[in-house]
Amino acid sequence: MSRKGNKTAIGIFVTGAIILLVIGISVFGSGMLFERADKYTLFFDGSVKGLTPGAPVVFRGVKIGNVDQINLLYDHKTEEVFILVIIKVELSRVKGVSDRIGYPNYGELIKKGLRARLEIQSFVTGQLIVAFDFYQNKPAKMRGIMEQYPELPTLPMAPGVMDIMQDLPLKEIANNVKETTAGLNKLVNSEGFRALNDAIMEINQAARAMRLFLEYLEQHPEALLKGKSSP
Repeated sequence: MSRKGNKTAIGIFVTGAIILLVIGISVFGSGMLFERADKYTLFFDGSVKGLTPGAPVVFRGVKIGNVDQINLLYDHKTEEVFILVIIKVELSRVKGVSDRIGYPNYGELIKKGLRARLEIQSFVTGQLIVAFDFYQNKPAKMRGIMEQYPELPTLPMAPGVMDIMQDLPLKEIANNVKETTAGLNKLVNSEGFRALNDAIMEINQAARAMRLFLEYLEQHPEALLKGKSSP
């Protein structure tokens, strides 16, 4: 009876050790143990078309995190629907950062003018990023309707950016690229191109023959006077 109990205890111990080993490998392998990250909420007025989960979060062009989630949030008090963006800021990317920076002391950064706004990452694809900077003369606009994560104030997108995107002749650019590609394919498959390729090959062969001839003359200079000896 005692042997059976010992086997059961050993089995439970081994199973627990394996579970802890798997968890340890996952944590150390992913770098989560050494990653210091905070999550914040942002509310943007207007459309966020072009912003997707995984999009970069930058401070003056330097990446400090990613967009984690993009959702719609209904406010029962105002009966309005807001665009909720949750970002993940990796403070480990900021060298020399102190424990006072970030949560729960993010309020100090807000007082200094920290604001987020949407910026264009690519005019061709229309992709957006979240960009942070300090704007001391801009008031901190907060919604205060999300308690799960602290909120950071946002600013509207720079005026005229969306108009520029809408005015870009993306369809015409795509058609021009398509026509250019078709023209190149036609040229490559044309008789003239094949003839040109054949001519280049003949020139290469002639150059090789000339190189061999010069090498022979270098080794047998007397051949210029006597002519190449027959075997």
